[in-house]
Amino acid sequence: MTETRSAQFTVGKLDAGMALLLTEDYQLIEFPSVLLPHGVVLGSVVNIDVARDRDTERRQRSEFRELQEQILESFGARQPQAPVIRVGHTTQTWAVLEWEPLDLAAAELRSLHLYRDGHRMMQAMPATAELANRTRAVKTTGLDVGQTYEFKVEMRTSAGTFFSNTVSLTTHALDNLTGVRVCFGECESQDEIDALKDTLRRIGASWTDSVSLSITHFVARYKSGAGYDAALRCNVPIVKPDWVLACEANGKLQPAIKFHLE
Repeated sequence: MTETRSAQFTVGKLDAGMALLLTEDYQLIEFPSVLLPHGVVLGSVVNIDVARDRDTERRQRSEFRELQEQILESFGARQPQAPVIRVGHTTQTWAVLEWEPLDLAAAELRSLHLYRDGHRMMQAMPATAELANRTRAVKTTGLDVGQTYEFKVEMRTSAGTFFSNTVSLTTHALDNLTGVRVCFGECESQDEIDALKDTLRRIGASWTDSVSLSITHFVARYKSGAGYDAALRCNVPIVKPDWVLACEANGKLQPAIKFHLE
């Protein structure tokens, strides 16, 4: 339903797109001149009808409520979920912590922080949600041999701060070589690599075909190849094959510096 009221005005002034209109009882109002009929000049008398359209009001209010409900459903119904972490790989002095894909709902990731034994660490963490869900792991170093630690991750978002579960790990003793995981570079022959793999099996260690966060050593005789370059970028110790043999002979982890590939 539309309610209409009419009023009569005299054009008192036309200036800069605005018209000054004077009512019969000498009330002055400003009115956009573009809405006046064509040919109106100073002194023209115009009749203006003002109407209230209640049907349109109700329709707009209904559309606005629907929009609010859509916004609530899209952005307010779900909250980000706390990160879920686990221990990926453990050695004598470092460990790899992994996490499930981050569920941020409609929030934005502000930052990730790693805590060790209740204290926030100065540990580099992925800066964006895309990077965090692509890497899904972090390597924390500087741990002591044979010590137990607790870790958790703090996730700060535009919807609040969330803490992960707490995981506990114990670093390996020097005679525990199960955490050793190597990647092979260029050696004398495939027979040499196969023999080294047999040695790794005997001492309980493992190997992989590519350089990753869980690699402890890169074994090679020559400074060449894509694996060698990747090991340099990841700061992985690059040792000669004699290091593997020395670990078996001594029954414990050997310092990499003595066997560093010059």
